[in-house]
Amino acid sequence: MTRSEQLFEEAKHYMPGGVNSPVRAFGSIGEAPRFIKRAEGAYLWDEDGQRYIDFVGSWGPMLLGHNRPEILESVLDACSRGLSFGACTKAETDLAKQICEMVPSVEMLRMVNSGTEAVMSAVRTARGYTKRDKIIKFTGCYHGHCDAMLVKAGSGSMTHDMPDSAGVPKGCTQDTLLAEYNDSDSVKAHFEREGKQIAAVIIEPVAANMGVVLPEPGFLENLRSLCTRYGSLLIFDEVITGFRLGISGAQGLFGVTPDLTVFGKIIGAGMPVGAYGGKRCIMETVSPAGTVYQAGTLSGNPVAMSAGYAMLTILKNNPEIYDHLNAMGDYFFGQLSKIVKENGYPYRINYTGPLGCLFFTGTDVKDYESAKTSDTQAYAAYCRHMLEHGIYLAPAQFEAIFLSSAHTKAMLDETLEAAQAYFKR
Repeated sequence: MTRSEQLFEEAKHYMPGGVNSPVRAFGSIGEAPRFIKRAEGAYLWDEDGQRYIDFVGSWGPMLLGHNRPEILESVLDACSRGLSFGACTKAETDLAKQICEMVPSVEMLRMVNSGTEAVMSAVRTARGYTKRDKIIKFTGCYHGHCDAMLVKAGSGSMTHDMPDSAGVPKGCTQDTLLAEYNDSDSVKAHFEREGKQIAAVIIEPVAANMGVVLPEPGFLENLRSLCTRYGSLLIFDEVITGFRLGISGAQGLFGVTPDLTVFGKIIGAGMPVGAYGGKRCIMETVSPAGTVYQAGTLSGNPVAMSAGYAMLTILKNNPEIYDHLNAMGDYFFGQLSKIVKENGYPYRINYTGPLGCLFFTGTDVKDYESAKTSDTQAYAAYCRHMLEHGIYLAPAQFEAIFLSSAHTKAMLDETLEAAQAYFKR
């Protein structure tokens, strides 16, 4: 029994399923999770001393790799002054100002502690601002585990649906409407029926929780047009895409301006942090400036703020990082696609820049239903093979592959060689 397996057996006595987040359990690939001891650059080391090339990157925020010296120095300096004050600090303003300068649609924002908390607060703000109750979300888009967003995906339903988790009362989702990703007509139908009651449309501009699914031309623009026409707010959940797909995230890449934007741990260089922000007139409805209540003792934690400011400063001062990331994405996903095809498999690869997914299906993936045609058992076998060869992928078909600036061509080639060995056999 490996050290990781031993630790997992112990963990199961003290934590549900032995983990603090379900996907970490590796249940979908039939293995025990690797217990990670340390990380550096694009590498992870587990408790057994095995080294892996990391393509998870703490689920996205490690855009610059692990333990970047400038960020680590900033964190250690902040720690030396205290871990938490529950009071105002200059670091909060510094990071907020940095984000507002980098993302033009964000004129004001509020720091929170996670992407889930940011979504919950953004939805409440949209409802408070518009004085409406209904929210449109898309099947296959994940917005954290707040009750109103835990609605079944994949049914193709155009009406209210049941909660996607035990413990969520039906009443919590009765105002959540489901639409289909990349289907503007499904959104239009909701507006035509209930437009005067719809507070907001919330969407991952690039869906990255059903694998990676790109918006088709005109889709995001149609959402913007519908929201403007009916007086509803457009919320972009950029927990994954924010600062990963460009200095202004997906909204900058696609040229579509939301009313509110949600950010996650990338603004803290991977530390527990999130934020929501947007137009000043909307954000000024948030307490204490307005009547939409939201609070948090740890919001704006000085250590997380310092880490985030250091990371965003690096990105702001070195825009060539994105050219490098995009070039690596083109190379890696292009070569992976070539390997799959040359070995006779019909599998699909969706990607944009340093964010992608290999779908084990012969169907073009453009929404939740097509994503679900993937052969999850085939993915599990592939993932196990890659782990055996020192490649750390997400232990689930419907998660993304994350590249970082710390990945080198040699690392990518090593990964491609492992993939070639799998598909050739």
